[in-house]
Amino acid sequence: MGTSSSIEIKHFKEVREENNFTQAEFAEVLGIKNSTADIERGRTKLSGKVVAELLRQFGINPLWLFGDSGQKYLQIAKGDVSPKVVTVNSADNENILMVNQKAAAGYPHNVQDVEWYNQLPAFDIPLPEFRNATYRGFQIEGDSMLPNYRPGEWVMGKAIGGMDEVNNNKVYVVVLYDSVLVKKLQKLPDPSKMLLISLNEEYLPIEVKVNEIQELWQVNSKLTFNLDNPSENGLFQQLQQSMEELKKELRSFKK
Repeated sequence: MGTSSSIEIKHFKEVREENNFTQAEFAEVLGIKNSTADIERGRTKLSGKVVAELLRQFGINPLWLFGDSGQKYLQIAKGDVSPKVVTVNSADNENILMVNQKAAAGYPHNVQDVEWYNQLPAFDIPLPEFRNATYRGFQIEGDSMLPNYRPGEWVMGKAIGGMDEVNNNKVYVVVLYDSVLVKKLQKLPDPSKMLLISLNEEYLPIEVKVNEIQELWQVNSKLTFNLDNPSENGLFQQLQQSMEELKKELRSFKK
């Protein structure tokens, strides 16, 4: 259990008091039952959902909340789903960051933290399909997108700037405030909401508010390391060798 002097408790209380909420009112805003009293007494830890709500509704930097940054607020642009951080290589060209399953758990809370991105592996893929745009790789977790996307495979997503660029029934990497999902998107009559659809029919669609989406990456390709019928073609062999090298890098990244 925490103590009443924990930095996150002090900062949590500070946000509540600055916004003139009672403990009961703040609990209702954040989706907490009854009151925030137990949090402020150190009896209940701050959940990921509460941290996400503080970021979404008040722009509170999670790193500041836990005493790891002096920057209290992050700029949350409504409707802007473009990448919050873009990295470049030594030649000043954009590279492709790879976000594995473990990193995806922290991605929503670090989406604007430049230093956090430095721990992710980055690559250049010398194919014309990956030029003149920003791309990012995300590893598939779970079976909700079977049979097209299997657990452990990687999808390559092209960054989009706004919700007006979303196409119905295309697959996207959806970065919410508390999770990263790979889903097919469908617009709803209410423009403030969006439907996230799994390809696996065992999973029900998820309705989310547009303002809960931090980033969107339209999936245009995937990486799989299960090649059953290798070709003798020279280009194919080169690509296969490159993928094997990439696979080794990603294995070390997972540890």
